[in-house]
Amino acid sequence: MPRLTTESFGSGNMSWVGSEHAINNARTEQLDVGAFTAGTHYPDGYIRSGTAVAKVAGLLVPYDSNEATVTGAGILAGFVLTDQKVVGTTDFPVPLYDHGRVKTANLPIAFTKPAAAAKLSATTIVFV
Repeated sequence: MPRLTTESFGSGNMSWVGSEHAINNARTEQLDVGAFTAGTHYPDGYIRSGTAVAKVAGLLVPYDSNEATVTGAGILAGFVLTDQKVVGTTDFPVPLYDHGRVKTANLPIAFTKPAAAAKLSATTIVFV
């Protein structure tokens, strides 16, 4: 008899996605687990689908929505497409949604579209 295991997955609420096209064209990027805080970003062990991220030194980090931010963390790279289980502290690949439509009211963490065009320069997202 084979040894079977059971694994739970996150809820996977993707109601924030407003465009089917971009789901098929999400690109893979490496997520910097150390930049995320367990209690804030993944309290149940999963980084939620729709989490806004920036790309710093080749790795995805939490997006800093403060308009005064002048570091790379203040430039939106996109959103984590699907729930991602965090196991340990090793960085891992995730699908990045960086173009298409995003329903901001349905994102898991409150999000306001950046006012400065430079903060959106890494994406082609229409916010609805």
